[in-house]
Amino acid sequence: MKSEKNKTIDISVEDGRQYLDRCLFFDEGRGFYEGSKESETGSDFNDADFFKNRIIAGDSLKIAAAMPKGFVDLLIADPPYNLDKQFHGYNFHEMASEAYEKYTEGWVEAVRPLLKENASIYVCCDWKSSGAIERVLARYFTIQNRITWQREKGRGAKANWKNAMEDIWFCTVSEKSFTFNIDDVKQRRRVVAPYKVDGQPKDWEETSDGNFRNTCPSNFWDDISVPYWSMAENTAHPTQKPEKLLAKLILASSNKGDIVFDPFMGSGSTAVTAKKLGRNFCGSEMNLQYCVWAQKRLEMAEQDKSIQGYADGVFWERNTNGLQKQSVK
Repeated sequence: MKSEKNKTIDISVEDGRQYLDRCLFFDEGRGFYEGSKESETGSDFNDADFFKNRIIAGDSLKIAAAMPKGFVDLLIADPPYNLDKQFHGYNFHEMASEAYEKYTEGWVEAVRPLLKENASIYVCCDWKSSGAIERVLARYFTIQNRITWQREKGRGAKANWKNAMEDIWFCTVSEKSFTFNIDDVKQRRRVVAPYKVDGQPKDWEETSDGNFRNTCPSNFWDDISVPYWSMAENTAHPTQKPEKLLAKLILASSNKGDIVFDPFMGSGSTAVTAKKLGRNFCGSEMNLQYCVWAQKRLEMAEQDKSIQGYADGVFWERNTNGLQKQSVK
């Protein structure tokens, strides 16, 4: 039995059948069809609007091949890292580096045609898979930066350093033509040594909660924790990304009304965050358990658009007042 304060979403497929009925399914023989229907939808699969705000259950490579070309503004991918991992009935096994690079190239080739010419791409990975992913991305896109996320959570090791960092590669289809909304991803930091000119704060503001400055974000993120049991966004997914992290990517590299696509959707964090921020989403996921959780979270977002750690249009540091504020502009 869970504690009353434990908000983890772990509804079973059987109990969440109504959520699956709202998803799209894909079969190479039948095409796309809704879970509540036994026949094809009859819709135009070349129409990008058909895929807006949809969760698609099935193999991402096969799904991508059947989708329209050039309709995605922002791609966020969180593929399985190159290690042995269980995903509720699906197991991923560690490969040789060369094999993992080939695996990466396979899904990159599949999703590349879906992207607009001014689209941006973010790919998550750990230190062991980062090199292989960088090599593949460099062959298809312009690499703009590498973000390092200090997620902190990680098991200790007796003969090695605890792995508490992850990489996020930032790429674009075009070298120079892409979206980057710097003012939308400012971070609010506490001012330790406030500097004044003529008795007035210089480049910071004085509030009842303390002294703060809104600063441009760097490529080292130490202000985001992994989701945990008392957070409404938390699910039983073993590698769930936090909404605050995804909010930074989405706000920086897309505009309201744009389409954000996630080919490894998992429990739906990208789709949910995109919805909360006024973007259209589309995601594919082969695990029906995760599709249930994602669809449930999307319906929860109808009532609650808050993102923990993001309030008043800025990202707050850990353990500051912004973590208690839950408004989203």
